[in-house]
Amino acid sequence: MKYALLMVTFLFSMSANADRLKDISSVEGVRDNQLFGYGLVIGLNGTGDNSNFTDQSFTGMLAQFGIVLPEGINANSQNVAAVSLTATLPPFSKPGQKIDLTASSIGSASSLRGGTLLLSTLKGADGQVYAIAQGNLVVGGLGSQGNDGSRTSLNIPTVGRIPNGASVERTVPNSFNRGDTLTFNLNRPDFTTAKQVSDSINALLGPGVAKTLDATSIRVSAPRDPSQRVTFLSILENLEVELGEERAKIVINSRTGTIIIGQHVKVSPAAVTHGSLTVTIKQQPDTPPAQEAPLTGGETIYAPREEIVVNENSGHMFLFGPGASLNDIVRAVNQVGAAPGDVMAILEGLKQAGAINADLVVI
Repeated sequence: MKYALLMVTFLFSMSANADRLKDISSVEGVRDNQLFGYGLVIGLNGTGDNSNFTDQSFTGMLAQFGIVLPEGINANSQNVAAVSLTATLPPFSKPGQKIDLTASSIGSASSLRGGTLLLSTLKGADGQVYAIAQGNLVVGGLGSQGNDGSRTSLNIPTVGRIPNGASVERTVPNSFNRGDTLTFNLNRPDFTTAKQVSDSINALLGPGVAKTLDATSIRVSAPRDPSQRVTFLSILENLEVELGEERAKIVINSRTGTIIIGQHVKVSPAAVTHGSLTVTIKQQPDTPPAQEAPLTGGETIYAPREEIVVNENSGHMFLFGPGASLNDIVRAVNQVGAAPGDVMAILEGLKQAGAINADLVVI
């Protein structure tokens, strides 16, 4: 039978996952910094732009070399394009080191292929120059245009990269060597994981060395000497920590119909009708085979037993035993050939009715 829904279920491992501290957290103050700049790309094969700001920039560049155009005359060169420049400055970068650079057209240029970026400055959020850039662009896209106005393109020809195209000129100060403590910030805030990190560090270095501040931050006492602090951090970042399990979550991709279900998703008794499709989740008492003997003073214990029934006009019916999960519902709906929209509507209805304990995320 052809399935109408592409369903992917990730049941994360029930056993505890151990990860290195460096993979699940970052050190406060040790961070990348974004740089931004403006420049001119020359040497284009007639694919440049004719924007006013490009002409002004090109005229200003010529003036620096003593070439002054007559008043009212614009360069109007189709081999020049104005670009915005972006780069990421890694932490602890020192003057003279190289970083990658991305150049993106901001005018009407149709392609930057074959262009060369003229010497440009890259600034940080504080307005200071942290790097200078220059070099030949590597463009992955391709574009062409016919005389009749038809055109074709492959990828994006108006964006290019210059590997190692920028040279660092200024060091960004950070707080790594300041104070008597270091703070680890978890990539995914979780109270359980924060406590596990603190307990693991204290078990290695002694009680009171690490303290949890909240679900994200763990503060650790550290030596002040830079060399000792590097060694100290090297030991901690390779420490393996058991992660807290992810909270119950369902992720739905409304475009592809993909459903991702976490391991802790639970379904309570409910009934949902969508068009010709009916999903019923029932819970009724079930007496266990072992009972108290007569006249012993004990009482019969009833355990809940869940049933899930899926009905459609075609007469399909599915019955599940105790412990039915949301995965069982999705599988049953797939078997009757329901559309992805039907399943999404059922999940949203169950969430609104409070029959699912998970967060519903639609992307």
